[in-house]
Amino acid sequence: MKHLPTLLLAAGAIALPGMAAAQTAWDMPTPYPEGNFHEKNIAQFVEEVNQAAGDAVKITVHNNQSLIKHPDIKNSVRDGIVPIGELLVSRLSNEDPIFGVDSVPFLATSYEEAKKLYDAQKPFMEKALQKQGLKLLFSVPWPPQGLYTKTDVTKMGDLEGKSFRAYNKSTEELAKEAGMIPTQIEASDIPTAFSTGRVEAMMTSPSTGVDSKAWDFLSNYYTLNAWLPRNMVIVNEQAFEGLPKEAQDAVEKAAAEAETRGWQASEEETKRTTDLLKQNGIKVEEPSDDLKQGFKKIGETLTEAWKNEAGDDGAKLLEAYKK
Repeated sequence: MKHLPTLLLAAGAIALPGMAAAQTAWDMPTPYPEGNFHEKNIAQFVEEVNQAAGDAVKITVHNNQSLIKHPDIKNSVRDGIVPIGELLVSRLSNEDPIFGVDSVPFLATSYEEAKKLYDAQKPFMEKALQKQGLKLLFSVPWPPQGLYTKTDVTKMGDLEGKSFRAYNKSTEELAKEAGMIPTQIEASDIPTAFSTGRVEAMMTSPSTGVDSKAWDFLSNYYTLNAWLPRNMVIVNEQAFEGLPKEAQDAVEKAAAEAETRGWQASEEETKRTTDLLKQNGIKVEEPSDDLKQGFKKIGETLTEAWKNEAGDDGAKLLEAYKK
């Protein structure tokens, strides 16, 4: 973040309280391309805020890491460089395991289970974010994660030694447990990483598979439904509190509607993008019993590891989820 343009630094600063009332332009970085269902949902959220808030605040979205790279978005919002941003929740699991529970393999494998897990996780997330001067606005899941490969995979042994695209701590650990070699790759870099041979397999949603045109460099997709990771939209609390009450209400109302709309859109996206994978030549299959059992065992191992790492809060979260 040391090399961000002075103009960008100024853009974030004007959103904070104490500045002139007319200076209410908010830049909003996001990690994913404009056509992605998360970004369409955010575009509607922004439109609703801009209309309802009048002159109090105007948000401009910068998709696909065009303003700030994904790994830097949270800190940029925390530090006031930008007032608002979107990121993958589990990117923060290295700083607090609470943020990683939605990406623990096979803990929640359906939308119903994912919603229950979110309800249990949300108070802990809000508490952890508040410590950094951040406020959670809304959180929306990706479609269930499946396995993409360049060749047929019928047993766990077929994956051993393959380079695997990781994007958070959980996917790194999953790769290691399966005997694969994790390599951190952002969603926008997936096509290049596969085309150049940096990675040979990945676990991600059918939506990301379509966004990256996986049929250009992969052949197989196995519907493991391993977990439903979520994105979240966060805002700098100081910037939010600096808005007039009417504008704060407009932001929170639009956020609540975006969360409800986003969960529904995610379910619709699962079917749409899975069909698109098939139409473009990807072999979409149920995983073999060996793959199911192998990954289920890994899931149990990683769930226990997460629980131990998360301590008392983790135990309370899982207890609330199981109820």
